[in-house]
Amino acid sequence: MNLNAITARIDQLRKQRNAVILAHYYQRPEVQDVADFVGDSLDLSRKAAATTADVIVFCGVHFMAETAKILAPSKTVLIPDENAACPMANMLTVRELRQFKAQYPDAITVAYVNCSAAVKAEVDICCTSANAPKVVASLPKNRPILFVPDQSLGDFINRKFGFSMILWPGFCPTHHRFLQRDINDMRAAHPHALLCVHPECTRDVIDQADFVGSTSQIINFCSSSPASEFIIGTEQGILHPLKKRNPSKNFYHLSPLATCSNMKLTTLEKIIWSLEDMIYEISIPEDIRQRAFNAVHRMIQIV
Repeated sequence: MNLNAITARIDQLRKQRNAVILAHYYQRPEVQDVADFVGDSLDLSRKAAATTADVIVFCGVHFMAETAKILAPSKTVLIPDENAACPMANMLTVRELRQFKAQYPDAITVAYVNCSAAVKAEVDICCTSANAPKVVASLPKNRPILFVPDQSLGDFINRKFGFSMILWPGFCPTHHRFLQRDINDMRAAHPHALLCVHPECTRDVIDQADFVGSTSQIINFCSSSPASEFIIGTEQGILHPLKKRNPSKNFYHLSPLATCSNMKLTTLEKIIWSLEDMIYEISIPEDIRQRAFNAVHRMIQIV
């Protein structure tokens, strides 16, 4: 089928199933274009919770679809490719988390939402890259704070806001692919461009950025900035919404190597197959879902 036929088939199935399609900023451009909503993982999960649709097709990675199911338990949540995992989320198991917590029995545990539902069920509160400082600042100052699973985001928060959290050594392989030589090369090629990076990057990259923020924050910054050129240090899928919202501005990706292959597993054809066969459905045991919901809900109440 050509693109028009594929899009028409998706629209037909969307109506037939009473489905809503959600796509993360890191998805392929054509997947973003057929989605009902495009955004970061938490914003999309909130859309999932508020939708009147019966079926949610989540174009992202597994933990994102799980978060949608946590917040919308009565909905059927599908992920078009069951192999779309998050390497960072897989760097922390429930057993490892329990052992980590046992070393600090008085600690409060904060989980970046980039983790499994089972891990969320074991923590006190969740956060996103955008609201992590506010979440951590709301916690008691007389207890140690454990931060999982992203050491780079945790280190950024510690240094910028004066916290002293104990960090789990997880990381995002995609964001750790940005190197000093990439910055040197791109600044030489585009000397007037502002460097915008995600806090999942390494410390040396973050320290040279003109702006550090989440995907949504980077998009908002570039859209409101009077500057006309930007070097973007996060997964390259974000360039699509940046260019759509700012057609008169120029955006350059910091490194061609920084692509998340897991995010790119979703295709238009897989969305069709997912809706035709109602695969692959996200299922979370209710006791785990409820405890994970509590951690996510505490975050939402704060921010």
